[in-house]
Amino acid sequence: MAKSKSDHRSSGCPIAFTLDIIGDKWSLLIIRDMIFKGRRYFGEFLEANEKIATNILTDRLKKLEDSGIVTKTQDPDHQKKYIYELTPKGVGLIPVILEVILWGTKNDPSTTTPKELFRRLNKDKSKFAQEIIEAVKSHQPALNCLSSMKC
Repeated sequence: MAKSKSDHRSSGCPIAFTLDIIGDKWSLLIIRDMIFKGRRYFGEFLEANEKIATNILTDRLKKLEDSGIVTKTQDPDHQKKYIYELTPKGVGLIPVILEVILWGTKNDPSTTTPKELFRRLNKDKSKFAQEIIEAVKSHQPALNCLSSMKC
């Protein structure tokens, strides 16, 4: 049986593996919106400021699903809609996303990161990450204060 493209790795490098899954701009932004804005439906992802094209969104959601980062289930209330949720593997990316936010905030003077978020990240990153993980597990947007972020 032939291996699929996702089964073939050019090296055993963990950075290369991670980038194969989430190394494009859109995948991280989709995950960001799931974590911080509580987006779960295809149409909600289209509302992001970055204006992702529908074909790219479809492709990235499928890639994230195939990689075990998100699940796709039919909405019991709306049979034509699907709900996307982070898996435990996807939730495991929360500390990585927080590091990206912290790095970007420190290195981009025009960032829109709320000061309170930056303060909490600097004060106790592990505790803050755990709070976000608990919010995501209970199907809540991680932090309402992030809704004011333009990123």
